[in-house]
Amino acid sequence: MTFGIYIHWPFCQSKCPYCDFNSHVREQIDEHRWRKALVAELDHWADETPGREVASIFFGGGTPSLMSPATVGLLLDRAACRWRFSDDVEITIEANPSSVEAGKFAGFRAAGVNRVSLGIQALRDADLHMLGRRHDVGGARHAIELARRHFPRWSFDLIYARPGQTEAEWSRELDEALQLTGDHLSVYQLTIEPGTAFATAFARGELALPDEDRAAALYELTQEKLGAAGLPAYEVSNHAAPGGECRHNLIYWRYQDYVGIGPGAHGRLTLGGVKTATRQLRAPETWLAAVEREGHGTQERSALAASETEEEALMMGMRLVEGVPRGSVANVVDADRGRQLIEAGFLAADETRWRATDEGRQRLNAVIEALLRRA
Repeated sequence: MTFGIYIHWPFCQSKCPYCDFNSHVREQIDEHRWRKALVAELDHWADETPGREVASIFFGGGTPSLMSPATVGLLLDRAACRWRFSDDVEITIEANPSSVEAGKFAGFRAAGVNRVSLGIQALRDADLHMLGRRHDVGGARHAIELARRHFPRWSFDLIYARPGQTEAEWSRELDEALQLTGDHLSVYQLTIEPGTAFATAFARGELALPDEDRAAALYELTQEKLGAAGLPAYEVSNHAAPGGECRHNLIYWRYQDYVGIGPGAHGRLTLGGVKTATRQLRAPETWLAAVEREGHGTQERSALAASETEEEALMMGMRLVEGVPRGSVANVVDADRGRQLIEAGFLAADETRWRATDEGRQRLNAVIEALLRRA
């Protein structure tokens, strides 16, 4: 069974106003202490999953590029000692342009990282400032060039449906992105997440996003332009040339096994023939103390019922253009509602798979809720 490892580094230089990820700003970080704790928790889960072959490792955050290459190298070396690596193992690190420097990228590459994902977010200085980013467009371009120079594969993120954004402006920005990208591009719609600075500003009327029709037009423009350029969508927000898909994220969306290491990390593991959900303690210092005391920072570990696994498989798999195997969700799908969704143009199906159409992926949560037998 395909198996991945997610390692969470929870620290950032600053908190972006749109971000609801488990990321934190600290004046000082004892990296040696954190390195030991991450290795300890890695060992804990290695003891639980002997004999697995690792297809991907993903360093996420936070801003894991704030780690030293020595820490990344130590974690990769330990993982290679505890599990087998596939011949084409994908090892990704997320990086922000403001934390990028040539020497560090060279160090990450030497440590074994072979893919980098850059948080660019915009190619307009005014919008980067509005999004709370610490870099400008020049810094973004420099980071992309460094990624191109040091890694065989690279990707970057953009955010659209920004305040006041027009189709013409977004079209020009996508043209610029296509001149910079490799075989993968992630494009996310700006949304208001509870508990963020943007949520407060939105509630006060200080922030206005494009209306639903404009957002839909921007989405459709994205699909058309990137598809025509050879980067079709393979997931709601992710585009790639054939073979350029992020293998780690495919593990999530195909509902395969992965272990989560670090504060707030989630995992899904088949243990003793049963799918098991794991979740680590979220607060960084609480997690750190637990690992130093007990060897791991697990907050929750629960065996999932068959209906829960099928629902999760549906919710994850329907994000993919390829859809989800019908046999893996047969007990939770309402076939009559499925036929209604097909007639409405939101769903497609054949003998083996359910798939959301382009129209369906624009309103995916509603489609999934309608398709579930419990809905």
